[in-house]
Amino acid sequence: MPTYSPKVKEVERAWHVVDAEGLVLGRMATEVARLLRGKHKPEFAPHVDMGDHVIIINADKVVLTGNKATDKQVYRHSGYPGGLHQTSYGDLLASQPAEAVRSTIKGMLPKTRLGQQMLSKLKVYAGPTHPHKAQKPQPHEIAAAQHRTGDS
Repeated sequence: MPTYSPKVKEVERAWHVVDAEGLVLGRMATEVARLLRGKHKPEFAPHVDMGDHVIIINADKVVLTGNKATDKQVYRHSGYPGGLHQTSYGDLLASQPAEAVRSTIKGMLPKTRLGQQMLSKLKVYAGPTHPHKAQKPQPHEIAAAQHRTGDS
């Protein structure tokens, strides 16, 4: 019996809406990256873009745990010598919350053309509204993780 390999034409893509209000950034990003890659589907293949479309709303209400808002840095480079810019995650979430969420998810996808194709199916909005009503997206629930307070 030959091994089944999915074809690009056979992939059925769904639309999911994730409400990021009160969710921890990293835990939400791993679940969204899983949806974008298509790992939730039984016919997953790593060489084919099997993923669904994901819309994230309320990106400005995402939560960082611990001291990550001040200690964790975001880096970007202009391409020129001495062009390294760094910003704390707290400042980036305050000024550009959609970009902060998008870059976090981008880091969890493959660094290839396939990963860029997967990232194009991600739409992030800072507010509660989005212009994708015609696609009839289904809400995707991500459990808000309860983190420990240090009690063992």
